[in-house]
Amino acid sequence: MTPSATKAKKAKTMTRDQFLKHFEKRLLEERARAVKELGMYSDAFNVSAQDAGAESAYSFHMADQGTDAMEREKAFLFASQEGRFLWHIDQALRRLYRDPDNYGKCMSCHAPLMFERLDALPHARYCIECKQREEDAKR
Repeated sequence: MTPSATKAKKAKTMTRDQFLKHFEKRLLEERARAVKELGMYSDAFNVSAQDAGAESAYSFHMADQGTDAMEREKAFLFASQEGRFLWHIDQALRRLYRDPDNYGKCMSCHAPLMFERLDALPHARYCIECKQREEDAKR
């Protein structure tokens, strides 16, 4: 049996409570990973210019300063992306705790989301069709 067939079978045999507990666990795992990742970026931002200068005798060269600035900006962009991901995870946890009957249903058409979709993206809010319409509208 393929892994996706096993997951589909598992999803059909789950009670609603098991379903909710499974996705609560998945969301909390994703949240812990994102918080840990943000902590690593926080450490990178807290390195002062003098601390960075201790690593190299050429730290005050303009090219090195440009590279350092680019690396800080890149780290900021990654941290910003991780922060948005954390916000989505927190929103999904709020939906799960406040309205467990509607968790796992599309916020647009109210159809149940596929187990595989939720297992891959436990913070998903829309079914594939509604998400595609939303993305097409943005273009």
